Amino acid sequence: MSELEAGRWTIDPVHSEITFTIRHLMTTVRGSFPDFGGEVVIAEDPLDSTARAEIRMGSIDTRSPERDEHVRSADFLDVRRHPVMMFAGTGLERATVGRRARAPRYHLVGDLTIKNVTRPVRLLTEFHGVDSDPWGGVRAGFTATASISRRDFGIEFNVPLQGDRVMLGDEIAISLEIQALRAGTDARA
Repeated sequence: MSELEAGRWTIDPVHSEITFTIRHLMTTVRGSFPDFGGEVVIAEDPLDSTARAEIRMGSIDTRSPERDEHVRSADFLDVRRHPVMMFAGTGLERATVGRRARAPRYHLVGDLTIKNVTRPVRLLTEFHGVDSDPWGGVRAGFTATASISRRDFGIEFNVPLQGDRVMLGDEIAISLEIQALRAGTDARA
């Protein structure tokens, strides 16, 4: 089975992940948001497909509880006032990159909302196929990546260093590994 059928596909957070990286001094800090959910709706014309996701910002995990608390604060994500980050994908465009990719690539075009600021985002997306699981479910796999500017979403906090350098980079690289379950199939996995 390899074809993606039209219909509703629910993101399985147990078999999916949302991760990010950001420059910190001269290295890269990695983190994840383990509490999320959403769906992909495949249209009859796949280029008209949509997606939506809600990510609980308080679930951020950078493997440092002290840093995570600071990132949850008003200096960064302000999770008390803005507990959810939302993505609403509005359609697909064929990607002109990735000639050597193992699978066709597309840009999932949509709006990302962080701290009540909404900006357009293009996720470079790769479809990995469809298969049945041992419990009667039908699953599809996707990978998606994007880069955003944290300043575009009002996340300005930084620490100045000598000269014109700062502690944190502006660009955040986002990576998603998504496994979605077709609606109406068993979800016991």
